[in-house]
Amino acid sequence: MAKKITIFDTTLRDGEQAPGASMSVNQKIEMALALERLGVDIIEAGFPISSPVQFEAVNKIGQKVKNSKIAGLSRCTKEDVKAVYEALRDNKNRVLHLFIATSPIHRKYKLKKSKKEIIKTVTETLKYAQNYFNFIEFSPEDATRTELDFLLQILRTALINGATTINIPDTVGYAIPHEFGQFIKKIFEDLKKTKDFTLSIHCHNDLGLAVANSLAAIQSGATQVEVTLNGIGERAGNCALEEVIMSLKVRKDIFDVYTNIKTELLYPTSKLLQHITGFILPRNKPIFGENVFSHESGIHQHGVISKKETYEIMKPETIGRVVETLVMGRHSGRHAFRNKLKQYGISLNKKEFERAFAKFIEIADKKKEVNDEDILSIVSSILGKEANGYKLKYFYVYTGNSLIPSATVKIIKGENEFISASTGDGPVDALFKAIDSALNLKPRLKEYVIQAIGKGKDAQGQVNLTIEIEGKCLNGKAISTDIVEASALAYLRAINRYYWQKMFFKEAKI
Repeated sequence: MAKKITIFDTTLRDGEQAPGASMSVNQKIEMALALERLGVDIIEAGFPISSPVQFEAVNKIGQKVKNSKIAGLSRCTKEDVKAVYEALRDNKNRVLHLFIATSPIHRKYKLKKSKKEIIKTVTETLKYAQNYFNFIEFSPEDATRTELDFLLQILRTALINGATTINIPDTVGYAIPHEFGQFIKKIFEDLKKTKDFTLSIHCHNDLGLAVANSLAAIQSGATQVEVTLNGIGERAGNCALEEVIMSLKVRKDIFDVYTNIKTELLYPTSKLLQHITGFILPRNKPIFGENVFSHESGIHQHGVISKKETYEIMKPETIGRVVETLVMGRHSGRHAFRNKLKQYGISLNKKEFERAFAKFIEIADKKKEVNDEDILSIVSSILGKEANGYKLKYFYVYTGNSLIPSATVKIIKGENEFISASTGDGPVDALFKAIDSALNLKPRLKEYVIQAIGKGKDAQGQVNLTIEIEGKCLNGKAISTDIVEASALAYLRAINRYYWQKMFFKEAKI
């Protein structure tokens, strides 16, 4: 009989820790609803104690999502546990994800605690957590670099004191598939003598082996896999949800398992996340890359024309890459626009819908056709707006190959106005310097990427950039038919994020 593999998605927590991937509360809610529709069993919504904004996001996701369980992250402290409970108080399917570092290097340099102290901390925290949670997942951080005897000791302690799921994190992507498979098998064989539990794995991709390690673990007894959509996450990212799911589906001759994931929603959900984060996927990215179903070689083309299966092991429609599209333009009404959003599983409230539709009409007046990419960019911009920040009232740019580029800006925040002008090496440089002067800031531009949204000469331009202020890296993204305007808006959004984080976030070592 086929075994069920539980999908624990941490896109909104571990995935969001990737530099520049932080989302607004509304964006996180929309992504959580999309993940629920996709069929994810458990959604890790965030780290409630780390900030009021994180707390609000977890709380609202817990209220909105009805079918998936919602998890909140917690260190081994009573304060963290209580914060997760308060955020998810009204959700009967709430899950506590409790973690503590266990490897020698973490014990010595980060925790500065002995093995005995760590076991005592875990015992006391779990006894306290049982008062608030029926579902508790315990993770020994950096498990793959922890001595096996101590690891088994602390895992038994966790099970005895109320943990219902044991998660084995390969925190720094250190493991090799064969080794990891044997490691998981030893843990499973030992712990099953203690009590029934769910064995989970959480693999990072530092050596490019997160998916391979996860699959090896499933073959060795793991029944839950922790993933992020598009494989996003800090450093090299996490195990990619879509790659695990399609590996299990395509190679069902090897894996006698099933999941609740609706694969036909994979691609639409991925596209929504790409627009919300602004992260551009490589063209050769497995499953979702632009080149996956493209064939340029003559030999390949001949084979595919004769029979697609010669070079394609998946059908694009299986992951939702072939979407029946409506041609959208200035004559399209609200009904057609709502249907288009429905194709991607997007449900906006009345106010958000009207703002999105107004933006759609604005773009439709400039372009002959508005494609799916344009509409997704509209949605992400509407959900990502931050109140009470700096706003661009107007800008003027003068440029050419025979004059020094210059820019003038007027920025407003509430009733305050900031006006300045500057010159630069080009129109965008001049514009950024004018904004710096107006706001009396000195950010350092670390990354600046322009990408066309859709196809054709009238395609919108999306600007993704990263700036550094006081050692903090901030991401900004904006879309416009004018790439200079998109640059200014993205720059201001990154600056707003700096002030927003300064106001609401406190440092949390995870």
